[in-house]
Amino acid sequence: MPVGEQPAYLRVAEDLRRQIREGALPPHTRLPSQADIRAAYGVSDTVALEARRVLMAEGLVEGRSGSGTYVRERPEPRRVHRSAHRPAGECSPFRQEQADERVRGVWEARSERGTAGPTVARRLAVEAGDAVMCTRYVYRVADGPMMLSTSWEPLRLTGRTPVVLPEEGPLAGRGVVERMAGIDLVVDNVEEEVGARPGQVDEVEALGGRPGRLMIVISRTFRAGSLPVETADLVVPADRYRIAYHLPVR
Repeated sequence: MPVGEQPAYLRVAEDLRRQIREGALPPHTRLPSQADIRAAYGVSDTVALEARRVLMAEGLVEGRSGSGTYVRERPEPRRVHRSAHRPAGECSPFRQEQADERVRGVWEARSERGTAGPTVARRLAVEAGDAVMCTRYVYRVADGPMMLSTSWEPLRLTGRTPVVLPEEGPLAGRGVVERMAGIDLVVDNVEEEVGARPGQVDEVEALGGRPGRLMIVISRTFRAGSLPVETADLVVPADRYRIAYHLPVR
């Protein structure tokens, strides 16, 4: 193969991808079989198979047991809004983290005491094995679950206080900033890191889709000055959502 030339399976995948995007292969249409691809493009079975695998990895097609491979329906991605501004009187953290400003979402939460693993310990500036409160959320909108979140708070800060449980007590559901203010910690900055990876088994089970579904992961840490008070991982399906930031300019 000449230097700089695409491998044959990528050229085949690119042409099939073009047909999908232009509508020549609309949603729910059966993808040409491996034999059809081999004949149409003059390639080997191995090349045809690899081209199909590329499209499947990109989420453009899906296999149906005993039936074949079909073009997936691709709804217009919705937004998960991230903003430094929260409307006055708006207490729900979900309003900042939902998919559509016009939609009111709900969430389920479960908190339990645990210990910080190495990654969480680094993000919270504590020692591995230190006590934390871990809270797992499932966020839902009208058409089902749209986001998972797992948060960790160091119990050396919140233990034996009224805000030890994020969703219980006098400031239940009020969000990290307001809850921490209740114990005289002024949260004045937040750091977010956005990445992507294949969904873990429990994430795919909760959010739907097939194993390997690509997820966007937002790793967030709230701080009072330089002191981390909470860190969390937010997980949303990459094929259904986009992360939209609205930030002030000073």
